Amino acid sequence: MSDTPYAKTLAALDALHAQDPRHVEVEGAPAPVPRELWHAGRMSAWLERLHEHPDELMRLAVRGQHLQRWQVPRSDYPEGRVGYLTWRRDQGQRAGETTAALMREAGFDDESAEAVQRMIRKQGLGRDPGAQAVEDCACLVFLENYFADFARQIDHDHLIRIVQMTWKKMSPKAHELALGLPMSPAARALVEEALAD
Repeated sequence: MSDTPYAKTLAALDALHAQDPRHVEVEGAPAPVPRELWHAGRMSAWLERLHEHPDELMRLAVRGQHLQRWQVPRSDYPEGRVGYLTWRRDQGQRAGETTAALMREAGFDDESAEAVQRMIRKQGLGRDPGAQAVEDCACLVFLENYFADFARQIDHDHLIRIVQMTWKKMSPKAHELALGLPMSPAARALVEEALAD
């Protein structure tokens, strides 16, 4: 393994991801994989499709976005939109701080660590390419892996609003990739209805 600050940070992030006590079955894997490690891998895979040459800082921000999320479950916060947004903000703050600390330990300078922290918190969304990459990858992982189950649990009109809000935060390239995802007929109909409004 390379001994660069980037390689050391990536390994440290994945070591923390691997501590997730929740596991998922992954096709081709000999055993269940820690859910957060799998999620981080999906984030990184989407980044490679979104950007021809993502830099190291963007790669680390995308990889660290969900860091140790299982430690503070959504159920610890009040129900409803305000509770959800507070939980999400707090998770971004925690993940950004931890990732920045790992970067400094690995040899990155403060400026680089702080840049990644801002990307993970999605500061400058729509203006900062790194923050946009984190948002795009998160939206694509959601649509690819969680949307169908989510759609069965949420009221129809609320779900349409969620799809519309998600879509507004995504870049044109992410829109293009999202429309190419395999979806069930019911899920595709929901997306088409949301985008028609």
